Amino acid sequence: MPIYTAIVLIRNWFFDIGIFKSDKISAKVISVGNITVGGSGKTPTVIYLSNLLKNEGRKVGVLSRGYGRKSKGYILVSKGEEILTSVDLCGDEIYHTALECKIPAAVSENRVLGAKRLIEDSGVDTIVLDDAFQHRWISRDINLLICEQRFLYDSSSMSQCLLPTGIMREPFSSVKRADAVIINRKFSEKKEIPEQLKKYFEGKKIFTAYYKAVGFVDVKKLTNYKVEEFGGQKSLVVSGIANPHSFINALEQTNVDTQNRIIFRDHKNYTGKEIQRIRKEFYETNSHSVVTTEKDAVKLSKYSKELDDIDVFFLKIELELDETEKFKEYLNNMLTNHIKKGAETRK
Repeated sequence: MPIYTAIVLIRNWFFDIGIFKSDKISAKVISVGNITVGGSGKTPTVIYLSNLLKNEGRKVGVLSRGYGRKSKGYILVSKGEEILTSVDLCGDEIYHTALECKIPAAVSENRVLGAKRLIEDSGVDTIVLDDAFQHRWISRDINLLICEQRFLYDSSSMSQCLLPTGIMREPFSSVKRADAVIINRKFSEKKEIPEQLKKYFEGKKIFTAYYKAVGFVDVKKLTNYKVEEFGGQKSLVVSGIANPHSFINALEQTNVDTQNRIIFRDHKNYTGKEIQRIRKEFYETNSHSVVTTEKDAVKLSKYSKELDDIDVFFLKIELELDETEKFKEYLNNMLTNHIKKGAETRK
């Protein structure tokens, strides 16, 4: 832990004093990230933000590292409508985002190079960087930090320690780099920031968000069903995300019977072995259906033939902000101010 802490602090210090420099690109850049490992809600936030910017008339695209993908380098995932690659080559999160938002998307470990290529390939004027709070090599106009409310209150465990002891990528002091913080309460009631952590969030624009279960979707037929139609249904729950707690919680709030579960690690790459396990447990538990997450559904859809005798659904969840209009106003003000500053600089 001391070695990891030292590396994080020295690296950030090098950026702060200008030894390491951030490159500016010819598009507005909004970074979405966190200070923990997984589970804060980055992907739903990226989707929410991308749709919002798209509806505001901006030509927006998404750039991700493509965590868990079976490839390297730059890959154009979509130019806006058609998906141009496979989920295995680009990763489940960006595939899901491109499919959901119908906007240009790409993956690249080198965010500066990837952003420039995405601009060339699709002509976007605004880029949402997925999971880029720590990736400081690219300059951003807005730095959004996502924090899970449950994590902020988890001081009794070791989770609020830096890796590898806890789940923190950076200490709370790094919150100072954020322009705004979105606290994701998911399916919980809104709470104040814990007293012992308030000093880190002072002076920051704070927004709160929550998850809304909007329905179930048949993975193979893409047919939509109302949440109420699954009340009391005995399902086999399959999850391969960082924090399955909120997913299970959401299902329980929709009155789905969740006692039968298969919980895989985050970004699970499904193979025939996992499909056989799902089939086996489905029949052994006499479940009516398999219910999974939207990210897992993207990968399970490849096995429609192997699962043709089993009904598989994903729970469609959308992120909402408690103060949507204020958030829109904040984004527009920030982007407009940066445009004005850029124009003044050029003069």
